[in-house]
Amino acid sequence: MSLYAFPPEPQVAVPVAGRDTLFPVRRLYCVGRNYAAHAREMGFDPEREPPFFFCKPDNSIVVAPPGQTVEFPYPPQSGNVHHEIELVVAIGRGGRDIPVGQALDHVFGYAVGLDMTRRDLQFKMRDKGRPWELGKAFDHSAPIGLIHAAEDIGHPASAAVWLQIDGADRQRSDIDALIWSVPEVIANLSTYFALQPGDLVYTGTPEGVGPVERGQVMRGGIDGLGEIRVRVV
Repeated sequence: MSLYAFPPEPQVAVPVAGRDTLFPVRRLYCVGRNYAAHAREMGFDPEREPPFFFCKPDNSIVVAPPGQTVEFPYPPQSGNVHHEIELVVAIGRGGRDIPVGQALDHVFGYAVGLDMTRRDLQFKMRDKGRPWELGKAFDHSAPIGLIHAAEDIGHPASAAVWLQIDGADRQRSDIDALIWSVPEVIANLSTYFALQPGDLVYTGTPEGVGPVERGQVMRGGIDGLGEIRVRVV
């Protein structure tokens, strides 16, 4: 007889590029306003204020394999859903209060991801001083490509990041424009949470965020990490 009142959901996992293994997902952490130009377009000063974080549930993951177009269902209760292309860091070794100089030792690999956002609900909650979950932590809000192991590709410090909608450029920058680098993000985040293997960190989006409409195809990528294709349905 099962110990559970009902069958638990299966483990959420992301395939690892070039290997017959899966990366089991534990938590999704996201960094807010981590590119100066994006901070400006959102109406904020891009000075190096301490990084801040929010979370998404693991079942917001939608895996976008190479060469395939996956679906993003337009979420309810919103009329202004935005794309945000991001570098995703996969944590392979846990720790708390991790020094910046040792942070990359905790990285399993990297991927391309999208932080889809119900912008109208995010702003509504923000203006009322309420949490952002309605705007950020909804179903299918975290499409992701394959994870590329750091032992295969190293730790990219500079790489073009871009997103197109139906072939037209929307976002284009470089990950070297991050206000807070990957090691700094990991070190700071680990002062708030004990990081564990299986955690994913969405490191922030560059400028050019904007709305998507049903029927459009988002195509985005990071040099060395491949591309993802997502159709809004």
